[in-house]
Amino acid sequence: MRRCHNRAILTRMRQMITMLALLLAPATTGPALARDIAGQFDYYVLALSWQPGWCSRTGDARDAPECRDGTGRDFTVHGLWPQHERGWPQDCPTRQRDPSRRDSAAMADVMGSGGLAWYQWQKHGRCSGLSAADYYTATRQAAATVTIPPVFDDLARDVTLPPGVVEEAFLEANPGIEADGITVICRDTALTELRICLTRDLQPRACAPDTRRDCPLPRVLMEAVR
Repeated sequence: MRRCHNRAILTRMRQMITMLALLLAPATTGPALARDIAGQFDYYVLALSWQPGWCSRTGDARDAPECRDGTGRDFTVHGLWPQHERGWPQDCPTRQRDPSRRDSAAMADVMGSGGLAWYQWQKHGRCSGLSAADYYTATRQAAATVTIPPVFDDLARDVTLPPGVVEEAFLEANPGIEADGITVICRDTALTELRICLTRDLQPRACAPDTRRDCPLPRVLMEAVR
């Protein structure tokens, strides 16, 4: 009887030790780190910022050149982001060389600034498995696959409209994109960006559920193009 009792105590002690070991284990163990491996991802998200809104929130305070009057920028590339079907990699170690300052500056025509291009390479591009030059090329190619609806080109005045109208305008201008392949993002009361999901070959595809999080507001502000 005592032997059984001692065995039960020993079993409970082992269970408690196992639970304690799990609680004390580092949060970033092997499986979590393994998701941040260059070249291991499922699809891309092309993020397009509404430049006038970014300038009002952030760019003006930095005296960003791309926010000056007369620049005529509407949607610009925020980034091309490798994604998993759930979650995403970032800051991946890579043997690829970083781009030169000149290479990054050359992306300003589609991204607004070389600084943003460099930041996107560091955080997302390194996870693509591509060289810096090929990642920048892929970013340009991804942007070229999307037609900006003419109604938003050189928007002459501030407008407030349902986010669904923005999405419908993009779907009409881009018949290959599905409704589940585009997401409208807002912050406070303003539209901030659109996210369009693409295959690794830069073809339209449906977004994974964790990317399909449309703006919940009934109406959003789109500031006039400068």
